[in-house]
Amino acid sequence: MIIYLDASVVVALLTHDAFTARAEKFLVGHQPIAILSDLASAEFAGVIARRVRTKTLSEVDARATFSAFDAWSADAVRRVECSSADIAMASVFIRRLDLPLRTPDAIHIAIAQRTGAILATFDTRMADSAAALGLAVAPA
Repeated sequence: MIIYLDASVVVALLTHDAFTARAEKFLVGHQPIAILSDLASAEFAGVIARRVRTKTLSEVDARATFSAFDAWSADAVRRVECSSADIAMASVFIRRLDLPLRTPDAIHIAIAQRTGAILATFDTRMADSAAALGLAVAPA
């Protein structure tokens, strides 16, 4: 099974989060080949940086989290880059107008679709939109 991890899953795996237990249980239970995009990596960094700005995470802990992310992503996942075709497909998804898609979510869905992966996300709006677009969504 190939799983595309969106940022919500990555954040849950590498920080203490409301979804941490679910993320760990899911990945241990399924033993998937995990795909991580450069977009999900950037979103992960954004979440950690926001936690520092809001003082819910210290700079020291943020740097440790970034190190843990770098080690984990080098060993545990297959990295993929967002392509211009992914952006074009995301635009098609958004132009449907019947889906409550934010641009980054549409891009994640396009990457998952292109790579033939099942989408793993804790964002229910994104999961519902992906399913409506015919993409398999993992029961994470």
